[in-house]
Amino acid sequence: MPHLKISSDRAELDVPAIHHFLSTQSTWAIGIAQATVQRAIDHSLCFGGTLDGRQVAFARVVSDYATFAYLVDVYVLEECRGRGYSKRLMEAVMAHPDLQGLRRFMLATSTAHGLYARHGFTAPLRPETLMERYFPDIYRR
Repeated sequence: MPHLKISSDRAELDVPAIHHFLSTQSTWAIGIAQATVQRAIDHSLCFGGTLDGRQVAFARVVSDYATFAYLVDVYVLEECRGRGYSKRLMEAVMAHPDLQGLRRFMLATSTAHGLYARHGFTAPLRPETLMERYFPDIYRR
């Protein structure tokens, strides 16, 4: 099995490939503009997973690096799933030195609860304290 290389070096990211997945295959960002993806990457800690130089996995963390982080845009290309790459990607995210000692680390998922539970993520202890503004189809307008 090929070795997945995971890097948080933004220069190693294939932004057009990330944009293609998010805008056409994700369940959360269909229609997102490449400029929006680029701006999000520019302001986040990103993790790219590559096989033989090809971008096949991605995760992005928005954080103040002191108290709070939000994990978003996690994916592994469909043809590369089932090989443990999402587990390896999450291990890299959770081990990153800038993401240690945070009071709150959040994410939203509709399909991968088991993956995130392995890393201590749970349903909110006090959901009544959380609020959001959510526009699920904002990129399709």
